Amino acid sequence: MKRVLVVGVTGAGKSTLARALNKRLGLPYVEMDALYFTGPDWTANAAFAEDVARLTAGSHWVVDSLGYPEVRDLLWDRADTVVWLDYPRRVVVPRVLRRSLRRSATREVLFGGNRETWAGWLSPEHPVRWAWSQHAERRREIGRRTHDERFAPLRVLHFAEPGAATAWLASFADSPS
Repeated sequence: MKRVLVVGVTGAGKSTLARALNKRLGLPYVEMDALYFTGPDWTANAAFAEDVARLTAGSHWVVDSLGYPEVRDLLWDRADTVVWLDYPRRVVVPRVLRRSLRRSATREVLFGGNRETWAGWLSPEHPVRWAWSQHAERRREIGRRTHDERFAPLRVLHFAEPGAATAWLASFADSPS
């Protein structure tokens, strides 16, 4: 387990788990949203695909994303392990709701200096709305990929509830600093 792709729907805890794997296994962590959103007004990184290709060319990494469409196949081709956080809506939507409420209320600075705003809640791309509307399609997409012959060499760890992922993570000791 040297090139790990942590996948799941919005709010599943991909970034949290990827950061924990970074700490426990010493794998370099690539936060996809921070790499993608690099400027004000949620401006996308013009060199995103090239940056992802460069950062995942190495032999060790952990990435917290199903993959933006332009790099999805690249990530799945390069990974040796996929950790699928496959949680139901009743788990992920409350998580995203709490996170977005906190971010909006505290004006937390996010990727590229951006913030979640109260006005942003009206957008169909707001994380809470996105978590609800894209949940089924994202799960189908990941399921298709985990059963696709092209990705058969991947080791797939499928967790259907947070406690199972937490127990698995606890089996690793922290990496020495």
